[in-house]
Amino acid sequence: MANEEHEKVVPFDSWRVWDAFTTNLPATPATDDLGLVGGTFATNSQSIQTVDAGGTSTTAYARASIEVPQDYVAGQNFKIRFHAGCHTTVADATATLDLSVYKSDEERGISADLAAAAVANNIKSVTYADVDFVITATSLNPGDILDVRISMNIVDSGDLGVDISGVIGAIKLVYDGR
Repeated sequence: MANEEHEKVVPFDSWRVWDAFTTNLPATPATDDLGLVGGTFATNSQSIQTVDAGGTSTTAYARASIEVPQDYVAGQNFKIRFHAGCHTTVADATATLDLSVYKSDEERGISADLAAAAVANNIKSVTYADVDFVITATSLNPGDILDVRISMNIVDSGDLGVDISGVIGAIKLVYDGR
């Protein structure tokens, strides 16, 4: 039986404050913490967002512990996909989403970073798009635990009063499965 590309949603409530892992993301983004914005029921869906960076710059993070799916074929293609962009206005300078991924050795140790480097300005648009991060899969196996940190950097120079927030609308694992 041939491998097929599978997708698995990573729920937003899996994400935590990056440097206080037992703490849920705040409902309102903070200085260096991404926020889990609930949206209005039947009007807006949930999202993960930065603070409004209009006229300034911000780098904010979130962290999750993600299990490699049981139907993943060991050593095959594995990506983490974000559907993301800028909220209402594009930042003057940069808008970049980056990712760091480490595999747990299950003894408090970790691997090297398994995520490919981000492409600059990969979310610098009000039209949301898929942003894929290829994960080095050589040693990945079903059931492995990944320590994953999102970084969103927005730099704007002169748009005070305009909402310039980085927004993630969906997060998925995309992998070769059986």
